[in-house]
Amino acid sequence: MVLDAETSNQRDTLQRKKNAILVDGVILNGPVADSKAGEKFVEEASKIIMEEVIKKAADVTEKVCEWQPPEKLKALLDLDLKDTGETHQRLLQLCQDVIRFSVKTNHPRFFNQLYAGIDYYSLVARFITEALNPSVYTYEVSPVFLLVEEAVLKKMIEFIGWEEGDGIFNPGGSVSNMYAMNLARYKYCPDIKEKGLSGMPRLVLFTSEECHYSVKKAASFLGIGTQNVYFIKSDERGKMIPEELEKQVQRARKEGAAPFFVSATSGTTVLGAFDPLDEIADICERHDLWLHVDASWGGSALLSRKHRKLLHGVHRANSVAWNPHKMLMAGIQCCALLVKDSSGLLKRCYSAQASYLFQQDKFYDVNYDTGDKSIQCSRRADAFKFWMTWKALGTAGLEERVNRALALARYLVDEIKKRDGFQLLLEPEYANICFWYIPPRLRNMEKGPEFWEQLHHVAPIIKERMMKKGSMMLGYQPHCGKVNFFRQVIISPQVSREDMDFLLDEINLLGHDL
Repeated sequence: MVLDAETSNQRDTLQRKKNAILVDGVILNGPVADSKAGEKFVEEASKIIMEEVIKKAADVTEKVCEWQPPEKLKALLDLDLKDTGETHQRLLQLCQDVIRFSVKTNHPRFFNQLYAGIDYYSLVARFITEALNPSVYTYEVSPVFLLVEEAVLKKMIEFIGWEEGDGIFNPGGSVSNMYAMNLARYKYCPDIKEKGLSGMPRLVLFTSEECHYSVKKAASFLGIGTQNVYFIKSDERGKMIPEELEKQVQRARKEGAAPFFVSATSGTTVLGAFDPLDEIADICERHDLWLHVDASWGGSALLSRKHRKLLHGVHRANSVAWNPHKMLMAGIQCCALLVKDSSGLLKRCYSAQASYLFQQDKFYDVNYDTGDKSIQCSRRADAFKFWMTWKALGTAGLEERVNRALALARYLVDEIKKRDGFQLLLEPEYANICFWYIPPRLRNMEKGPEFWEQLHHVAPIIKERMMKKGSMMLGYQPHCGKVNFFRQVIISPQVSREDMDFLLDEINLLGHDL
């Protein structure tokens, strides 16, 4: 049968050459790609993905990473691009090598970032969108995914507590924060869209010392200037102090500047702190400032009846950034900007009315052509991943995911308190657990400058050892004058109590001799 197929393919090729139509020496008869070979490659590569990634995702006996230094990894991967293509067998081997040497972020002991684990429903949704290769700008080319995005945004708006609103999915929370800042500026001075920065007053915005660095980057990118970002003091837990915000707003006005925007944070990156939104909203209303809440990390607590109080007052915000790819595991990237305004402000701010895409005389309702609300042209169908997970688990399942993560965090905190050599920085209110590991040699040492200097070097060495062993991945950092400490983040439902015990045991094993 194989021989007959090959003979048939050869016959077809000869026939095309015989009846060839040439343009600039190129044969135009029939497709040039070998679809059968391509289908076979996809089938075989899919088997590798299934065996080496998906089936091993929850296996704690697998390594989280197989560490190689950059120069050695370059040689192992054969990164050079050549004039002639590689065989399919060679490409399949490269697929295996890429998987082998990549960090397994779906591993139960990957705790390094604010995303982790594998959600099988989201993964299937990603397979579908990668295969279909849609671009979500007009209904005519992306009917299903535009309707899905509309449905997901509507549900997210409901959980914020708004009766209506608007929104768009973006490539990252950083972009959502920039969108919000630019939208607030457009509302404050609409002429800026056409006339630019010339003649504008000195605009000033406010955010906490613990904010995500994207706020500062957005100010730079938008031409506001980083010197016009007034950083508000935070308390010992990392929360913005409202009284300090009031002082800085008044200071800006006395300087002759024009305050226009406040970015509060619900779930700071390091400490997991939630700013007091109600008090901040009072100040914003008093001074007519746009209130944006960066809930990229903490927004998912809204789905938990037990923990949504962390974002009390979020309904008073003008805009909210929320990343379902973090706690809710929708897969990178899945990030929404949600806007309270429902008058079309988002579209007025970003619309360029490209006539080759957004024709107004189409045969369907062009209100569904939502792509003009985005600064992008091509845009991925990111909402579909979250939609598929939500359909599979229901709101109750998503709520359970949040509750379980925070219960595991509570368990880990209690274990840290019981063990010699472990010290919490503070009691967490979310899934960020920050702590020091103090080796036996330092435990009886007075906690003066020498102690802290030596402790500062402990976490980096333990991190190096765990990476080279491949047993787990855990982040560390210095922060606000405190020496290096570990930041454990719990997200994945594949994580168990045993993994929490392993984490502490492994740190002690890797660092007891330091």
